[in-house]
Amino acid sequence: MAVAVIDIGKTNAKVALVDLARLAETDVRKTPNAALRDGLYPHYDVDRLWRFILDSLRELGQGTAIDAISITTHGATAALVDETGDLALPILDYEHTGPDAVATHYDAVRPPFDETGTPRLPVGLNLGAQLYWQQQAFPARWARVRSILMYPQYWGMRLTGNRIGEVTSLGCHTDLWSPHRRALSPMVQHLGWSPLFPPIAKAANRLGPLLPEIAARTGLPATTPVHVGIHDSNASLLPHLLSRPAPFSVLSTGTWVVALAVGAAPLPLDPARDTLINVNAQGSPTPSARFMGGRENTMLGEGLPDATPEAIDAVLRQGLMYLPSAQQGSGPFPHAAGQWTREGTPAQRRAALSFYLALMAATCLDLIGADGPTIIEGPFAANAEFASMLRAATGREVITEAAGTGTSIGAALLAGRADLSPGGDSVPDPGPSWWAYAVAWRVAAQAAAS
Repeated sequence: MAVAVIDIGKTNAKVALVDLARLAETDVRKTPNAALRDGLYPHYDVDRLWRFILDSLRELGQGTAIDAISITTHGATAALVDETGDLALPILDYEHTGPDAVATHYDAVRPPFDETGTPRLPVGLNLGAQLYWQQQAFPARWARVRSILMYPQYWGMRLTGNRIGEVTSLGCHTDLWSPHRRALSPMVQHLGWSPLFPPIAKAANRLGPLLPEIAARTGLPATTPVHVGIHDSNASLLPHLLSRPAPFSVLSTGTWVVALAVGAAPLPLDPARDTLINVNAQGSPTPSARFMGGRENTMLGEGLPDATPEAIDAVLRQGLMYLPSAQQGSGPFPHAAGQWTREGTPAQRRAALSFYLALMAATCLDLIGADGPTIIEGPFAANAEFASMLRAATGREVITEAAGTGTSIGAALLAGRADLSPGGDSVPDPGPSWWAYAVAWRVAAQAAAS
């Protein structure tokens, strides 16, 4: 079965053709996903993305018969759609500071952490804060809104004409969903938004066939089914949820590094350290924590060469460290100012950067009570120094997924069955010098954040 997966990440977007029998991407189209800075506020260039999606579906469909379409996107994003299906307001870039202008008023109406599992986050990272600001700042445009669609379901609407809601995106630090009650949060009703949210469907449900004009534009059969779609971190989690016994955890890596613990022992979560409750594709609450690891890797690693064995050995012996956080405002040390502890060569800095990212990830796993093996998904799975330090810091098995990214594979699984079995490569225990470094980093990071 061939599934075309529309995968909209914060930094890049792609359309991947996934062979479910092989659980592999067989063809991919990619494009950068930069926000536009004109108009009312920074917003996503949905017109360019839409052309890219349609062109990619047409090109991919010329070489392979596409059996279904699935969708996955980053979180903290919704489309405010009018009666005709057009946007009543541009789709806000969640890094815009606009929602901070009404933070005091929003804080007075948002539900408590115990209700939603949502920490209070800056800028537009709480989707509820975005909506509240947009309603206050643009009342005339807000009056045109007839549907609030999560981002995967917005693209599904454009493909099929149908409007639906889905819990993995609704439950992604939004303030809009109560994961334990499996219902919209009390704030949604209090603010009069309930009629704007469409009925809820499972991520794997069929949203509908392609609209006739989309079928004509892409050359795909009008009967091609489009599935409801899923939040990207939960797409990475899904193959393991379907194939592995609990407990285990998945580290989904990209712009954000998101740790998700399945079968973890109950543990009080600390919202001040960017822990939260996600909702998985089965609708169940999933303890999670995250930091902007991909963004930090880009910020700190630009121009650095690969780490050499000599550089790694020097870092372990001499204790060169990067202490949190390069990207402030989120993560387990949200208020700490990042710093290098000493000078080092470019190769040594690359090694220390990989160690830093692994130790931040290990901190996230600790905060959510993760147990059992940790599976690394996404680009960090190819970073041997990251994987080895994560193994040392957690003291538990670490498995790297050779596929490179589980997001597209997980989203494709919404459309059909596959022969799933736990796979990946187990990372060897790197030894005592790595353990000692991890212990020293934790002490230094805690001191720096105090």
